[in-house]
Amino acid sequence: MSLILNIETATSVCSVALGTEGQLLGCREIVDGRSHATHLTIIIEELLAECDRKLEAIDAIAVSKGPGSYTGLRIGTSTAKGLCYALDKPLIAIDTLQSMANAAVNDRETPALLCPMLDARRMEVYCAMYDVDLQEKFPVSALVVDEGTFSDILDKQDILFFGDGAAKCQAVLGANPAAKFNLDYQLSASSMTMLSDAKFTAGEFEDVAYFEPYYLKEFVAGTPKKLI
Repeated sequence: MSLILNIETATSVCSVALGTEGQLLGCREIVDGRSHATHLTIIIEELLAECDRKLEAIDAIAVSKGPGSYTGLRIGTSTAKGLCYALDKPLIAIDTLQSMANAAVNDRETPALLCPMLDARRMEVYCAMYDVDLQEKFPVSALVVDEGTFSDILDKQDILFFGDGAAKCQAVLGANPAAKFNLDYQLSASSMTMLSDAKFTAGEFEDVAYFEPYYLKEFVAGTPKKLI
């Protein structure tokens, strides 16, 4: 029976969750993007105590790999790596946007493609698109959203936009009736548990020494792609 510690620090939410066999045992969260380095190890200790588990009993550490906040991703990754080294446990990397989509699957009200969005800068967002089986329909990208973004897809199918990048896109995309929005979504490590367990079962582990977060720098530095 696997026991996996999941760490999510890609946004202003600092979140940790314990999962076993893909089922959530407990979750602790703090919403303060400036204090991840201060609070992360504390809420890990609190979560373990709350779930009556010992750190040494953990079978693997899973970390949200990005895209997202550069600082937040570095903090989460360094903490996860430190625990892996100290405990001699494997490291699992979870795509942040797929984790978001996993959380939205059960919350959706209408059949739709799922488009998690993370705020990047100005009208730019990090986003991807998944179906309700979490199959990727468009790869993780950095997009500058305008009235024409996603228009071809919205002509054929509803899209659910959610995450902290969705709010600023509603003004330009919201007039289309096929564009649905969930502005109450909050990123959480709890949505990682099923994904991390699947990777643990499949033996999909990262090289602890060389793993780096997915910053998406190649997209941010150049001209963002558009889905039109």
